[in-house]
Amino acid sequence: MKNVTHSFVFLAHWPSAGSFGLNTDILATNLINLTVVVGVLIFFGKGVLKDLLDNRKQRILSTIRNSEELRRGTIEQLEKARIRLQKVELEADEYRMNGYSEIEREKANLINATSISLEQLEKSKNETLYFEKQRAVNQVRQRVFQQAVQGALGTLNSCLNTELHFRTIRANIGILGSMEWKR
Repeated sequence: MKNVTHSFVFLAHWPSAGSFGLNTDILATNLINLTVVVGVLIFFGKGVLKDLLDNRKQRILSTIRNSEELRRGTIEQLEKARIRLQKVELEADEYRMNGYSEIEREKANLINATSISLEQLEKSKNETLYFEKQRAVNQVRQRVFQQAVQGALGTLNSCLNTELHFRTIRANIGILGSMEWKR
């Protein structure tokens, strides 16, 4: 520590009479050398450092500008996408509503066609039942008539004798003969 103080004291007592000498004190010379090196670095490195900082500043500014342009472009694309989305949603709603109305129309048409088919089936069923009833009634009439004729023939055959039979035939021939003259 004593040597460090002596170096500074020695620097303060240098003669200013133009002599130039070597200083053998290592601490004092290191300090002077460091000061000179730092001064030279600052003097000459100031321009290089300033150029590096300016380049860095320009790159940062251009990156910010590019980011802003990209942001603006992205915002424009987002707005276009929102507009397209709104159009698509409107079209989807329109298709949905048209689809619902088409479904309702088809449903009504199907119901109408089904009711018409049911009415035709009911009418056909009623006609079939009527014809079947008429056929059954006719069959019953034929049987009743056949049974009546058979019963009458049986009664006539058992009750009639030959003379009554001839008289009936002559009366019927007379009726038929009078019918021919009327024509």
